[in-house]
Amino acid sequence: MTTMEIKKPDCNSIKLPSPPAIAVRLLQAVKKEESSFEELSRIISSDPALTAKILSIVNSSFYALPYKVDGLEKAVSILGVDALKNIALSFMIVSNMRKTKDGGFDFNLFWKRSVTNAVASEIIAAEIGKKTDDTFVTALLMDIGVIILFMCYPEYYQMTLDEKRVSGHSLSAAEQKVFGFDHQSVGSELLKRWGLPENIYIPIQYHHEEKFPQDFRDSVRVLKVADMASSFYHSNKGIEKLERLQRYLQREFGKDESFTNQFIDSVAEKTIDVLSIFDLDPGSLKPYSELLVEANEELGRMNRSYEQIVLQLRKEKERAEILARELQEANERLRDLAFKDGLTGLYNHRYFQELMDREVHRSTRYNRPLSLIMIDIDHFKQINDAFGHQRGDHVLKQIGKIIRNTIRASDIASRYGGEEFAVVLPETELRGAAVLAERIRKNIESCPFDLNGTKTKVTVSLGVTTYVPGKKIIQKGKIIDTADRALYKSKEKGRNRVSIIALT
Repeated sequence: MTTMEIKKPDCNSIKLPSPPAIAVRLLQAVKKEESSFEELSRIISSDPALTAKILSIVNSSFYALPYKVDGLEKAVSILGVDALKNIALSFMIVSNMRKTKDGGFDFNLFWKRSVTNAVASEIIAAEIGKKTDDTFVTALLMDIGVIILFMCYPEYYQMTLDEKRVSGHSLSAAEQKVFGFDHQSVGSELLKRWGLPENIYIPIQYHHEEKFPQDFRDSVRVLKVADMASSFYHSNKGIEKLERLQRYLQREFGKDESFTNQFIDSVAEKTIDVLSIFDLDPGSLKPYSELLVEANEELGRMNRSYEQIVLQLRKEKERAEILARELQEANERLRDLAFKDGLTGLYNHRYFQELMDREVHRSTRYNRPLSLIMIDIDHFKQINDAFGHQRGDHVLKQIGKIIRNTIRASDIASRYGGEEFAVVLPETELRGAAVLAERIRKNIESCPFDLNGTKTKVTVSLGVTTYVPGKKIIQKGKIIDTADRALYKSKEKGRNRVSIIALT
């Protein structure tokens, strides 16, 4: 991003959600050596809707059983404990992490793509003889980190989607740019904490990577195929993804083009069936062969030359790129309005509070110092009373500019409120913070302010404190309060000075 510096969230500060209650009971049951088919059936049957969905998928074309399964115990005996547990987990997780649209994020589209991932993985895994009970659920949840990142940091994730849309980079690359980590690591850590086995969460950690643990080579390759197949149906780069899928299947498994076409058709056909069981509308999802027939019919109806079509596509692409850039700029302006003080251009109080939360957490985790400077304009009420509020605003703007030009690139200045400012200094010890505070004081004192034609000297009082992590963890509020007390100590001593109070 170019117009706004972003303080990246810490991966370790993400609040990972707990699994659904029934999911916890299922996981606990299958971990017990003495767990039985009956116990698993009893847990699932406590939720009639879940029971109905499981029987629906077991009897669907997805499994293509030669006879009807009419009870959970029979389903368990046919599919096995792990397979049934994973089917139940799939339904529970999707139903508990599902909305319609939130801030531009389409949850239904996300889960439609995830179900397509799962179906594609089952088909290709069976084809290469690597299908396991965990194949479906691993592919279904391989992008669950996307939802976690969006729910924890919706504004930052909107920036990620803007970055992806404008730059053309992959989603993982855009996440790395905005966050410094991606959904693979977040999703893997979530499922690990939920107690799922490593043959599920480790492949998820590497499904977009070129290098991965060789013990999980087959699982990662299956996820890569599933991702490309799902992207064909659910992205605007379908043909490009299909060509990439063909090359990958040829290189990794020796499959020819006819297999790819048959495979991609089968993915759509079975996904449509499974989506209805997950209460997801397949919408316009159709097998590749049907799409080709429709495209050929449409071309036959179009009385246009090849050159005209190319020209139209080029214009539409240019228009889309312009709209994407305009959207990104508009979103950045909106973020500025949300996080910037309209008068001084510094960050506002809201951003300061969120920043302090992140920086205190990071300081504590990595045992690094964090300093805070609080600044207050001396006799500001007298300036307003003598020269008017417009001149007072002029003073606030100028002081904000001086602070911004004095601090380092790693420091973050904000307008705390009224005539008070704050500067957060990550990785800075007390001595360095005091030196910077004195530099700010001198720069403001030496700057003549034009107040209705009168050159007037304006001074500030400053308070400094530093949090050095140790055995005692100190909360954000105490750090701010200590710096504020140091500021008022400067005022009590005559103003226009820097005071220091150590945290205790």
